[in-house]
Amino acid sequence: MAFRGRIVGTKRPFFNLTLKPMAKYIFVTGGVISSLGKGITSASIGKILESRGLKVTLMKFDPYINVDPGTMNPYQHGEVYVTEDGAETDLDLGHYERFTHASMTKFNNATTGQVYNAVISRERRGDYLGKTIQVIPHITNEIKDRVRKVAEVSGADIVISEIGGTVGDIESLPFLEAARQLGLEVGRDNVLYVHVTLVPFIRCAEEIKTKPTQHSVGTLREIGIQPDILICRSERPLSNEVKEKISLFCNVQKEAVIEAKDVDSIYEIPIVFKKQILDEIILSHFHLICKFSDLKDWEKNVVERSVNPRHKVVIAIVGKYLALQDAYKSIYESLVHAGIYNDAKVEIKKVDSEDIEKRGVKEMLGQVSGILVPGGFGYRGIEGKVRAIRFARENKIPFLGLCLGMQCAVIEFARNACGLKDANSTEFRQKNKYPVIALLEEQVNVKDMGGTMRLGAYPCKIKKNTLASKVYGKMLIHERHRHRYEFNGKYKKLLEKKGLVFSGIYPKGNLVEIVELKDHPYFIAVQFHPEFKSKPDNPHPLFRDFIKATLKL
Repeated sequence: MAFRGRIVGTKRPFFNLTLKPMAKYIFVTGGVISSLGKGITSASIGKILESRGLKVTLMKFDPYINVDPGTMNPYQHGEVYVTEDGAETDLDLGHYERFTHASMTKFNNATTGQVYNAVISRERRGDYLGKTIQVIPHITNEIKDRVRKVAEVSGADIVISEIGGTVGDIESLPFLEAARQLGLEVGRDNVLYVHVTLVPFIRCAEEIKTKPTQHSVGTLREIGIQPDILICRSERPLSNEVKEKISLFCNVQKEAVIEAKDVDSIYEIPIVFKKQILDEIILSHFHLICKFSDLKDWEKNVVERSVNPRHKVVIAIVGKYLALQDAYKSIYESLVHAGIYNDAKVEIKKVDSEDIEKRGVKEMLGQVSGILVPGGFGYRGIEGKVRAIRFARENKIPFLGLCLGMQCAVIEFARNACGLKDANSTEFRQKNKYPVIALLEEQVNVKDMGGTMRLGAYPCKIKKNTLASKVYGKMLIHERHRHRYEFNGKYKKLLEKKGLVFSGIYPKGNLVEIVELKDHPYFIAVQFHPEFKSKPDNPHPLFRDFIKATLKL
């Protein structure tokens, strides 16, 4: 199908000014094993195409039957990423927003649970007029409609859809079938299939093996999808001979066999792809003519500064989901971004808050440059977090508290600076003498757990002449939330009298959003999740100035 409309990335008309070009679709699949980096691959493809003047958007299909990850254990799923419009989504949407300018919404993540729920709801209403409901065509049609909806809502030139799971899994089959069908419906010139696979190096044989990739591609072809591009994950470089072998047995052009060797920073991946002309291969497939880009700014301002920093700081993250790397993914990345800005390597020290309760705070936090207490749910490990915050406050160690971290900061201050020894949250103890943290009024009658918290972006008015106003440089901000409990306003005057500054307020409900301390190098805690809005080339100001404060010690 010939390209119609305009030459993307330029202002020069092609031949029809009124006809909008058809959106192009890229599907990213994975084979051999999980955790190969399909999300980073998708985000990096989005980055290099965006640099060529194309408007991109990305979406993630998750094969699990949960409606969304909002009620899933962090040890099972990892981080729940929250969008501006309040959707609880997969953590890969965080990669998409960090690498590109695309704004994620509830339309950019779909699960098997959501797809089946939508189809079953229509069947119950009688929308199908008594037809037998089947995976094909009803489930696959719903999946295709969601891809088209993302294209329509975003107005993107390219829609990149990542299909979760591994080729061969039963759970992923409906999504793969939908991707195959869409290629038939819109034409192969408008759909491109990218397959991420593993090319292992067998140390005892000193050989790179291509057979797992061949089998993975074979399974994909049995489903009816011939990949156009292979992203080959390997710890060793791929020789021309290996690429030729993969090309021959997988029916993929040699130039489209892309090496994805392990790198020091994930932000190098777009550069790695660019050097192998992956963008040109994609544009050629779609018959698109775009402006040239070399990604030099990204390479200089992000990659080089992340790989060769001049300074080093050690930041303790005092959490309770530390066993899983992805549980605090956006926080880790936000610290990296702040380090890039401050020309510093941020070494993260993971400190289980329960270990502080067992071994003592000085032993666990004695040699760190800064302390960060992230969000979470439930009483387990709370006392360790409270002790860590007291240690930061009394020893003038830069501190940043996020969501539950802010609530713990309030509890600590109420107990140790205001004399309210039994101060606590009603989340941890429903009946306590000083409930300085309490359930949001709107949450009192909530029974369903999924999607019912205070979610998404809310405005926050910042008080003048405060640390928050200095950090943000403006008096009104919008940040993303995910919580049920809040500061109890009955205790505001007492805590203010003792020195706690309430520097950010949600105007409509008069809810406390930011607390801070004077006469401290950096002590600030927020009810929201700033980590969801940080980018490697534009770090969030709270993280940026947190790391800056640690460098002054």
